Amino acid sequence: MMRLCIRIIDLIFSLIGLILLSPFFIIIIVYIKIDSRGPIFYQQIRVGKDGIQFRLWKFRTMLLDSDKKGLLTVGKHDPRITHAGLWLRKNKLDELPQLFNVLKNDMSIVGPRPEVQKYVDLYSDEQKKVLSIKPGITDYASIKYAYENELLKNSNDPEKKYIEEILPLKIELNMKYIKNPNISQYLYIIFLTFKRIL
Repeated sequence: MMRLCIRIIDLIFSLIGLILLSPFFIIIIVYIKIDSRGPIFYQQIRVGKDGIQFRLWKFRTMLLDSDKKGLLTVGKHDPRITHAGLWLRKNKLDELPQLFNVLKNDMSIVGPRPEVQKYVDLYSDEQKKVLSIKPGITDYASIKYAYENELLKNSNDPEKKYIEEILPLKIELNMKYIKNPNISQYLYIIFLTFKRIL
């Protein structure tokens, strides 16, 4: 029953969000196209509920084929990030197309951020519990580590730091919601997300 209620709220919020933000989407699309060559949207295969893969949507913030040079971005001045991308990432606007993922039922508004298969393969049995619910656009971990690329920029081995230090802490925060995914906590996380952005 709780999951049905959350799904209904997801649908309402995502539909309202897409309608209200549609004029802003047009501005973002024009900015991306003027700023650099390539598609408007970036798609990446992520791992969702029960380990099922899905295609996650974002506004493109990097130069073409940048993900072939590494999955992690490091600091504000990663040379692969476009001017438009820097602005979108700073304001977390690159994540807005994931409202379509919510409509498709790949994601929820609130839930653990979906990872790529490469990192999911490193999960322990305990950590795999994050795959027991739908991934989300925001959660406690994404609020605390909203600027994780800044934490990685001074590391000699950013990927090692992410895997060994940041990822386990993010999963630990994910568990806080997974253990009790109720509507009040769902709304509280949305409130914290807006507060952090503002």
